[in-house]
Amino acid sequence: MARRLRVLTAMALLALAAGSCTFPSNPTLQPHTERQGPVGPVPASLDRFYGQELAWGPCSNFATSSSDRTAFQDPELECARLEVPMDYAHPEGKTIRIGVLRKPATDPRSRIGALMMNPGGPGASGMSAAASLSTSVADTEIGERFDLVGFDPRGVAASEPAVRCLTDPERDAERLDSDADTSPSGVAESEQEEREYATKCAERTGVDVLANIGTRDVVRDLDVLRSALGEPKLNYLGYSYGTRIGSEYAETFPGNVRAMVLDGAIDPGQTTVDALVAQGAGFQRAFNDFAAWCAARAKCALGNDPSKAVQRFQDLTRPLVDDPVQAGYGRELSYADATMAAIQGLYAPTLWESLDSGLAELQQGRGQTLLSLADSYFGRDAAGRYTNTTDAFDAIHCVDDKRVLNPEEVRAADRRYREAAPFLDDGNPPSSARDMCAFWPVPVTGDPTQPQVGQLPPVLVISTTADPATPYEAGVQLAQALHGRLLTYEGTQHTVFLQGVSCVDEAGTNYLVDLQLPPEGARCSG
Repeated sequence: MARRLRVLTAMALLALAAGSCTFPSNPTLQPHTERQGPVGPVPASLDRFYGQELAWGPCSNFATSSSDRTAFQDPELECARLEVPMDYAHPEGKTIRIGVLRKPATDPRSRIGALMMNPGGPGASGMSAAASLSTSVADTEIGERFDLVGFDPRGVAASEPAVRCLTDPERDAERLDSDADTSPSGVAESEQEEREYATKCAERTGVDVLANIGTRDVVRDLDVLRSALGEPKLNYLGYSYGTRIGSEYAETFPGNVRAMVLDGAIDPGQTTVDALVAQGAGFQRAFNDFAAWCAARAKCALGNDPSKAVQRFQDLTRPLVDDPVQAGYGRELSYADATMAAIQGLYAPTLWESLDSGLAELQQGRGQTLLSLADSYFGRDAAGRYTNTTDAFDAIHCVDDKRVLNPEEVRAADRRYREAAPFLDDGNPPSSARDMCAFWPVPVTGDPTQPQVGQLPPVLVISTTADPATPYEAGVQLAQALHGRLLTYEGTQHTVFLQGVSCVDEAGTNYLVDLQLPPEGARCSG
């Protein structure tokens, strides 16, 4: 259970296409400084942060991954660092620096403002996501009328200091350990590993950073960024965990919102366990859809009877608990990585072909494709370097969400999860092993309750009927809590706005540009 709580709870990353890497030959942006703030209300003692100068320049030095090193060479992108207090209760103390990337609006005469975005995680890079998304919106009304702004939340990617828990070789080793033994000795071993993990995070990151890494603080950083960019009101696009940032911002600064699109919602009122189980059920529905699609093919690794797909998947993957298979380049595919590969493959139908190919390879005793899918999930490149997404996810999760500390509650949660997602059941009894959050060195700072939003302008919540990672009902609940408008997309994928579905893209664009909401009960399909 320890590993399951760590890896699956709301680990919902937006999968954006990398886009073209053909950049303009004549750079149009030059290094410069801007002082646009303070704009709007300034909380006490924060004047210097809200009115700070931003030094904009090339983005190459901000890259923290191999894909960034290519995408950030685009001369139409510019980057800066935003200084914010480490602890807002003591703004005179230590500060941290937030990485910010901007693609200016291509039609300055009709510019509305900045559209700030977060892609999810928690722990995913908003700078990376904005760079990727900028290519697909370049010739749209969004790209023409908004500066697209991505920021790396505190502790994430290019923000300084960044959360670090494991070295690259330690992360490789950790992925080989499936933690499937649920005997008393196995539970003790798992919990010792979780305790050591928490200790490493504290030693390598700093307890003061971990204590101030949560969403509570990220939303205050976002308001500082709004002011420093000279924006009287916030325009915001949040995917997945980014919807939690959006809903907490709406509760904290309702009067500072102009427009907010929240796609792939996290229900802020759900308990940690209920959210985990709902997500497991979502992945099971996506697995069933994948199995039906696969069964209609001439050759399918799970066979041509969808009702037997769960059993066939278990038959393929469970032996990996004791006997990993070779995956090339001196690496092995573990049970943990095989199941994470399946989860990655279920995020969107565009990945189903790769998942089927990987399972077919596994039938032949090879694990290359599945390991590649798992590497993509964990942010590992071909050189063996990891982004800090997983480290940051763990750190944020442990301070945002109520911890499950009672071993019997953990066991009951694991039982419920296995029932909700039987394809991920490894065949062992439910485990009582607590995850790293039980041993975390700082207290919880989050308050997962339904937001009380006051005078909030209407917001748009988009929810997909068969979203595997953030179930549809969570979007229904969030729209109600924020007194917003729900747009339903009928499909099987995680998030949808600005990903090529014209009905959704038009509705979201009309809202962001003209503040025109879709009609009540609006639905779209692919």
